[in-house]
Amino acid sequence: QGHLVESGGGSVQAGGSLRLSCVVSLSSSKTASMAWFRQPPGKEREEIASIDSDGGTTYADSVKGRFTISKDTAKNSLYLQMNNLRPEDTAMYYCASDEIPTAVARIVGWNYWGQGTQVTVSS
Repeated sequence: QGHLVESGGGSVQAGGSLRLSCVVSLSSSKTASMAWFRQPPGKEREEIASIDSDGGTTYADSVKGRFTISKDTAKNSLYLQMNNLRPEDTAMYYCASDEIPTAVARIVGWNYWGQGTQVTVSS
């Protein structure tokens, strides 16, 4: 069983910053793979950043250099620091987690999801 709760979304102007948080409650939170996804209005959900149990990270090209994914295993928390936000970053943001490696989760699907937090960036 897993339970994920995101927070930190909001409305900002272009160039601003936000920090998203996700509290992850899994039986194996300390060894879980975790990721951030987003779904813009009218578009499909996409993975934008991931972090494996060993701390290895990946980023989508659209956010590389602007967003940073991190985790605090002591707090069972996942974070996404978003800097230099653009209007095209407007979306519902979701965190996801699983007990399997990130590469496998991408193939079979992430097992646990949060409810999402809205990020709106105005020009």
